[in-house]
Amino acid sequence: MKRFAIILSLLFALLVPALASAAVSTWAIDADHSSVQFKVKHLMVSNVKGNFNKFSGAVTIDDSDVTKSKVDVTIDAASIDTANAKRDEHLRSPDFFDVAKYPTLKFVSTKVAKAGEGRLKVTGNLTIHGVTKEVVLDVEGPSPAVKDPWGNTKSGASATTKINRKDFGLTWNKALETGGMVVGEEVLITLEVELLKK
Repeated sequence: MKRFAIILSLLFALLVPALASAAVSTWAIDADHSSVQFKVKHLMVSNVKGNFNKFSGAVTIDDSDVTKSKVDVTIDAASIDTANAKRDEHLRSPDFFDVAKYPTLKFVSTKVAKAGEGRLKVTGNLTIHGVTKEVVLDVEGPSPAVKDPWGNTKSGASATTKINRKDFGLTWNKALETGGMVVGEEVLITLEVELLKK
């Protein structure tokens, strides 16, 4: 009987870590079905929208405790695209992102908290232009996993946050005769992410 109890305790010790690790899954961002977008005021009268077309990242999801999940995203600064070549070159220049010196933008999560049904608050360090600041992403998702027609397991999420570009050293601007500035300071960032289970 004692020997049986020892065997059971050994099996339990082996199974518990295995079960715990099974609840944690790693997902890659499917860049072909995702987007990183931003919106900023122009001339105080309209909004200009743009995208970063090259990015990658991984999300580790803990199904047993979503607050232990992690996010890590890297964005190619030179891939900025506002549908205007001249403006995009200016944005890549030292006046703005200075992509030759600071080639990437990066977000690394430090905390995940529940924020209602199907929603999360993901706090993390955002690095732009060599400056790192804490931001909070309002996240909808992740959605329940599905199988695509090719046998891949997919999930998805949407996230938004607002930053002040001057906090990251992006200070270029010009004053308007009527008051105000050419480029707004507040930037709305929106991520639409499709995840591929590794």
